[in-house]
Amino acid sequence: MKMDLVVMGVAGCGKSSLAAAFAHAQALPLIEGDAFHSAESVDKMSRGIALTDADRAGWLDRLGAELQAHPHGVVLTCSALRRAYRERLRAASPGLRFAFLEIDREAALARVNARAGEHFFSASLVDSQFATLESPLGEPGVLRLDATQPIADLQTQLSAWWRIKQ
Repeated sequence: MKMDLVVMGVAGCGKSSLAAAFAHAQALPLIEGDAFHSAESVDKMSRGIALTDADRAGWLDRLGAELQAHPHGVVLTCSALRRAYRERLRAASPGLRFAFLEIDREAALARVNARAGEHFFSASLVDSQFATLESPLGEPGVLRLDATQPIADLQTQLSAWWRIKQ
């Protein structure tokens, strides 16, 4: 059975790190969602301008196509902040599961500031991420993880949950 996973949360929560560790552990391909933003969206975010739903529409469509293009399962990083965004991804991949990396504003801001110069995302957008976030808790196929725990611990928790869900 094909199983896809989205590692989600606000900027700075550790999506890329956890997704890479989990994909490696499960021998699944990894898709870095940020690589599918349009040049216009990357430019906006680098200048501290929050994306709109319209900006995200094409991005979500591209990510949905990527999910469909991997018939044996895949791990995708995507903020997936709104329920409507998650539903678009679920439509592309029935049974899609989400690992929600929960983090507070201060910790996320510190992490985004620490990677300044290495990532296009402006720290000035962290507040907009929290304003947009609609918690996925209570939705089907969602695992909540404490983003402040070590990646190895998070990967172990995620792998245990994944085995149960197969």
